[in-house]
Amino acid sequence: MPQASSGPAADPGLPGMLRKAEIFSSLLDDDLAYAASRVGILRLSKGQRLFEAGQKASRFYVIRSGGIRVFRPRPDGGEDDMALFASGDVLGDFDFARGAEYDAGAEAVEDTELVVFPRMDLTFDDLARERPDAAARLLLRSLAMISGRLRATHKLISENAPWVRELHRQAYEDPGTGLWSKAFLDEELPRYLVSPTALVLIKPDRFKILVDSRGHAAGDEAMARIAAVLQSSVRALGRGWAIRVRSNETAVVVPGCPRETAAELARSVADGIADLEPVPAARGVPFFEFTASVVHSVWPRDGDDWKELFQRSQECLMAVWGEGGRRILAVPPGLRTSPSSSAGRVP
Repeated sequence: MPQASSGPAADPGLPGMLRKAEIFSSLLDDDLAYAASRVGILRLSKGQRLFEAGQKASRFYVIRSGGIRVFRPRPDGGEDDMALFASGDVLGDFDFARGAEYDAGAEAVEDTELVVFPRMDLTFDDLARERPDAAARLLLRSLAMISGRLRATHKLISENAPWVRELHRQAYEDPGTGLWSKAFLDEELPRYLVSPTALVLIKPDRFKILVDSRGHAAGDEAMARIAAVLQSSVRALGRGWAIRVRSNETAVVVPGCPRETAAELARSVADGIADLEPVPAARGVPFFEFTASVVHSVWPRDGDDWKELFQRSQECLMAVWGEGGRRILAVPPGLRTSPSSSAGRVP
């Protein structure tokens, strides 16, 4: 173990740095912020060991400065160099995700500073006790990462085996709502796009008021109820995916869905959320009525670059929500733009 200084890290740039780690790349923003609050800084002098072969991988590292040499010990006492990691590289994330033992050692080739997750005075069990929901999503992201690495290295497994299908389902399911996850949206869904594909983005109005007045448990329950509305809409169409994009932002993506059907779907989702039973008043807190900001677009009609169209739709959603919400907007094609007066208002 390194005998180096380590401690909590306070750096506004940490979430962006952590996004470089595959295990964090598709986490919800709230989960990433929590992870960033549980990292530490580790400083090694030149020649100091970071870990040894056979040591359990209980954390992983992002190099802020310096360099790390990874080597494999030989029976004769020598060492074979395997890789050299530099500033910005991620080290040990795959072993951490598998809960494995390192099969190689690592040492600093110069004075080196690393971001370590979790920090040295914490274990993953500590995180699971603090935030079981975030820990569960991190574990599922680990499964997705392992599954992806296995495919990338062409392991001889059958994609149709039941355990592989179950791994795939677990890896891409949001445990809080049962919806598909952001990782699925980024990594898998683009393979299934067919023209036309409808995109409906949804953000509940005044959600922060609900959470601030009644707590995170009430927010979790509300998201589960909203998820049920989205899943019902997908089942009614017989195709598509209901997805948790981030925090309280969700989406419905439906292949083979023209603009008219996308508009009907957006209206149906908005009506379904508005029809949810209000949260009753309690202890001086007024009742909470559900409404939502909703935008819809169609690929490739409104933009032939899926990622750009998704980003533009998110911008429109945030604009509608920021203007008070309770509206449905058809995202204008092509150029990025703000909501127009033609947006429908949810009654």
